[in-house]
Amino acid sequence: MKGGSGGGGGVAPAKRRWRGLAIAVLFLVILSMLVPLGFLLGLHSGFHSAGHMPLQRPSPSGDRSSHIDNLVRKLGPTLPKDVLKGFVNEAKNETGSINATPKTQQKKGIPIPPQVVMQPFTSKNISRINGKAKMKSDVDESEGFCDLKYGSYCIWREENREEMHDSMVKKLKDQLFVARAYFPSIVKIPAQSKLSGELKQNIQEVERVLSESTTDADLPPEIQKKSRRMEAVIARAKSVSLDCNNIDKKLRQIFDLTEDEANFHMKQSAFLYQLAVQTMPKSLHCLSMRLTVEYFRDHLFDKELSEKYSDPTLQHYVIFSNNVIASSVVINSTVVHAIDTVNQVFHVLTDWQNYYAMKHWFLRNTFRDAVVQVLNIEDPDSYGKATLSHLTLPVEFRVSFPSNDSAPAINNRTQYVSIFSHSHYLLPEIFKNLEKVVVLDDDVVVQQDLSALWSLNMGGKVTGAIEICSVKMDQLRSYLGDHSFQKHSCSWMSGLNVIDLARWRDLDISETYWKLVKEVSMKEGSALLATLLTFQDQIYALDRVWVLSGLGHDYGLDIEGIKKAAVLHYNGNMKPWLDLGIPKYKEYWKKFLNHEDQYLSECNVNR
Repeated sequence: MKGGSGGGGGVAPAKRRWRGLAIAVLFLVILSMLVPLGFLLGLHSGFHSAGHMPLQRPSPSGDRSSHIDNLVRKLGPTLPKDVLKGFVNEAKNETGSINATPKTQQKKGIPIPPQVVMQPFTSKNISRINGKAKMKSDVDESEGFCDLKYGSYCIWREENREEMHDSMVKKLKDQLFVARAYFPSIVKIPAQSKLSGELKQNIQEVERVLSESTTDADLPPEIQKKSRRMEAVIARAKSVSLDCNNIDKKLRQIFDLTEDEANFHMKQSAFLYQLAVQTMPKSLHCLSMRLTVEYFRDHLFDKELSEKYSDPTLQHYVIFSNNVIASSVVINSTVVHAIDTVNQVFHVLTDWQNYYAMKHWFLRNTFRDAVVQVLNIEDPDSYGKATLSHLTLPVEFRVSFPSNDSAPAINNRTQYVSIFSHSHYLLPEIFKNLEKVVVLDDDVVVQQDLSALWSLNMGGKVTGAIEICSVKMDQLRSYLGDHSFQKHSCSWMSGLNVIDLARWRDLDISETYWKLVKEVSMKEGSALLATLLTFQDQIYALDRVWVLSGLGHDYGLDIEGIKKAAVLHYNGNMKPWLDLGIPKYKEYWKKFLNHEDQYLSECNVNR
């Protein structure tokens, strides 16, 4: 009995030990199931991993405010002032209340109003100045230096800027910008896998739409629904507690990429503008080629009137040009407004490439009773030493300077000063029998009779020219260097010039010029310097009513002044025969074209 009872007492503790072990194992199994379930249900949001910084981390409010200010300042230029001010104040208020209500702030995150990021430019924040769209918000001062860097391209760009169209496309691009900034931070949060999936899907949908559409008309019918869905997803993403540094870093990356792309397109546009300015239009090249071919095909006899070409008693006009249409407009406009054309003789000096085209054009077109002589300035057999290796046209210098001594660089004024080229200094040798000529640039249009110029008494001066008193000699000191000039004397321009060839020969102006060219050949603007030095104290100032200049770069000329001027000078890059020409000034040039001419129609010159 004792032995039996003693054996039964040893079994009971062993069973209890095994029962406790089983319960512990069962508890561990249940716990191992609950922990993953807790992560799936989002209970881990109360704990912070090493890779995700909590929003309510203890930090001084001043650091947070400066961070927000820097972010707003970085993105500020694209937003209206009133919105930015509200945004900054709201961010500061939220920062001040972090310590007071940490739980609320933890759920809310940083408030970024949707209208700040996604608001397209509308008529409310665009004003119209002189009929063109201008932003009301302050323009970055760096834009003021655009004209200094890219020249008249910036003027042309501002004047030809169109009103904003396709607002929906731009709104989608803004939404895509914001969604891409939030997505990398959202996708790192396992609890927001559904939101990150929706955000990714919306980004892909908008990207696909924008890859197929560039205007609102190209967008699919359901685009409004897609846009609202994207707005809702972005709003949910903004409500998630995120690390500001991640969003700030992504926004800066996208902003830098966009800024680099904008700078690239700016440089590319400026280059293409300069290329269009310096390249002959396709229509004019077509005309030159057609005329050259027809010259050798047709057997028109060149009616040489040598007695008129060298008669000093007649009115001789000289034009340097390699542009058939431009020189034709100058001659036609002069003849149309002349009282008597019997005494008018025009000498067109051109190069080998355009010589035969010029010859054929002026053989098949007549200009009342005036006669036209075409000369090849590059032909050594005709003029010997009085030739150049290539034709040089009047040189234009773009000069920028402040309106006054205290004005900032953003308010600089720009002028285009045109002066004589090397070819002009061959005039006394080419026209040995003439004593006086009037030189016209090929970018002018004559609106009145010029016969009064032949009776001018220039008081022993070599040339008569229009003085530009808005450009003083001391303002050109960067070109003129240490050479002595009267500080407040005015500069002068080519375009319309009366030249006393007899006086020119007496003073040996050409020899003086060539010596100066050799002396200053290494300096920037050497042609300008040599010309101004050569004609110092030899300029007779013509009355300003003779010429109105600036039609090739100045959009603000008075229309009444244009109508009253005797000669219009299209100095600047925007010549009237180019597509880039200022439209409202082109009509004064185009009316002297022969719109019925067969070659002009076939080469599409009349458009």
